[in-house]
Amino acid sequence: MKRWISFPRREGIASRQAHTNLPPGTFEREFGKEGFFGPVTQMYHAHPPTGWSDWSGSLRPRAFDLNKLDNAQASPWEASPFLGNSQVAIRYWRMSGKMDHLARNGDGDELLFIHDGAGDLFCDFGHLAFGDGDYIVLPRGTMWRIEASAPVSALLVEATNDSYRLPERGIVGQQAVFDLGTLETPVIDDAFKAQQGEQTWRVLIKRLGQLTTVTFPYNPLDATGWQGDLAPVRINWRDIRPLMSHRFHLPPSAHTTFLANRFVVCTFCPRPMESDPDALRVPFFHSNNDFDEMIFYHRGSFFSRDNIAPGMVTLHPCGFPHGPHPKAFRAGATRAKAETDEVAVMIDARDALEVAALPHGVEWAGYVDSWRGGDKR
Repeated sequence: MKRWISFPRREGIASRQAHTNLPPGTFEREFGKEGFFGPVTQMYHAHPPTGWSDWSGSLRPRAFDLNKLDNAQASPWEASPFLGNSQVAIRYWRMSGKMDHLARNGDGDELLFIHDGAGDLFCDFGHLAFGDGDYIVLPRGTMWRIEASAPVSALLVEATNDSYRLPERGIVGQQAVFDLGTLETPVIDDAFKAQQGEQTWRVLIKRLGQLTTVTFPYNPLDATGWQGDLAPVRINWRDIRPLMSHRFHLPPSAHTTFLANRFVVCTFCPRPMESDPDALRVPFFHSNNDFDEMIFYHRGSFFSRDNIAPGMVTLHPCGFPHGPHPKAFRAGATRAKAETDEVAVMIDARDALEVAALPHGVEWAGYVDSWRGGDKR
């Protein structure tokens, strides 16, 4: 149990309640620990905390357009890596048709988020149909392959040497955010049985980042049944019912979908905007001092961002405050929208995320300047 140096105080002109009734002419910034789970202080500034006029050095907000990674790969192990550390590896995979081999990850659990496309996943446990907006959690050691009925683009998030778990629901109960009954598992159906046979199959196993090929004279996806409480699961963002408060802007941690020891995965889904006239209606400026924040934008209009489109990624490393773009901040103040229409996947990583070498043009080099009000692309 951590014993924080904690003694709540108030100094100067400050709001009595975070994210509401901001003192006139001020901008609120949350200075916190432990990814919104630890102690926090709300700071009130005379200028926007992101109002920089110049920036030099390697630490900076970054943005990437994954739509420009247009090459398809036959195997998930050929997918383009773009962010990662020793605890999480994040790839972007495009594929079509049928995989001619099975994949098995020996390095950690794998999470697939289907950005585009549809198809069928076959694994040790059976058959699972999927479509856009699906999360699929594959426990470490699962053999699997995909047959795409429409070209697939997917975010692959490996929990290296770790397992995915569900967040504690606490006082809101087990049906909050999503009912556990919405989690779907593979089935041993006619489609699964039909793909079995005595033809030769290869299994490409990734362990310590290296590939090993094991060949079978039959399809090893030959299960006749299973029973237990460990299996791949699927859930679509449309099954998620986000926590809401009409009087208070909830932190991103309220939208946690999956977690591992050193990172969390959150899902931002459409929801009503805060309706209380005193409540902040856009994400508050914050210094999340222990985590790097990555957001993958899936669909809709992103109410805290300007000039960001589906298929793009932003990275806000810890070490400086970040928050809404000026245009988005002004739009929130006008209360023009009654609800959000964005869908995005956020990964908060405790350890610094390293950016892989990417083709020219994938990174939007002018993203750091976009808080100055213009599109610098």
